[in-house]
Amino acid sequence: MKSKTLTIGDIEVGNTKPFTLISGLNVIESGAIVEEVIGELTNSTRELDIPLVFKASFDKANRSSINSFRGPGVDEGLEILSDIKSNYKVPVLSDVHNEDQIIKASKVLDVIQIPAFLCRQTDLLLAAAKTDLPINVKKGQFLSPEEMENIIKKILHFKNEKILLCERGTTFGYNNLVVDMVGLSYMKSYGFPVIFDVTHSLQKPGGLGDRTAGRRKHSLDLAKSAMSIGLSGLFLEVHPNPNEAKCDGPCALPLKLLKDFLYQLKEVDNLAKSQPFLKIE
Repeated sequence: MKSKTLTIGDIEVGNTKPFTLISGLNVIESGAIVEEVIGELTNSTRELDIPLVFKASFDKANRSSINSFRGPGVDEGLEILSDIKSNYKVPVLSDVHNEDQIIKASKVLDVIQIPAFLCRQTDLLLAAAKTDLPINVKKGQFLSPEEMENIIKKILHFKNEKILLCERGTTFGYNNLVVDMVGLSYMKSYGFPVIFDVTHSLQKPGGLGDRTAGRRKHSLDLAKSAMSIGLSGLFLEVHPNPNEAKCDGPCALPLKLLKDFLYQLKEVDNLAKSQPFLKIE
């Protein structure tokens, strides 16, 4: 199937285009941390000429523990994201968990994200599709790549063709995720832009009992492997001090390493997309 492209702001996103970075914080912790992160992101991506979509969650509704930090909530969170969008001239993305959130979020966001745990929820997909915004659908940890075709068909049925498919790892036994690199190729075969979420692919869900463990030291290896396939984008969460992050710190890239990390991935992406297609049957 021919590779499709879609537009986010003034960014053309597609599997044959230079990769787009979807990056920011796992969750909005404070205005100060958001400003620190977006400042470094915009400086690094402009220097390296990498398109940027800023992401941060206003509500982490699927945390392991009832005592875990969830974020500022939809109203305050969207106000912060609106300020980022206006002040830094970047598109913004956040995840939604119910139809009421979508109604409010669609007035601010440039991309609606469907969390992996909710990727098969038909009513949620319908509400997202009705916004006519691009939809980044995280592949559920419990799904095969081939099963994403059913989700594509649901969104298309609701008259929205602005679909991004996001790989974020697959459950492998207890407290572990693996990434099937062949699965990325399967998802590319549907023609829609494919994003690789390196951050959440590094998770060890429930590995710390009441919260998730992670393997951030392997983030570059995993990202290079995925981007060598030729994808439309990379999803990456960063933090000024991951060990003090309020959510998914063990998976977050230290902010100080961002530019060097992106430089290497841009080299991989350029090489992968400069090669002629070789059909093997």
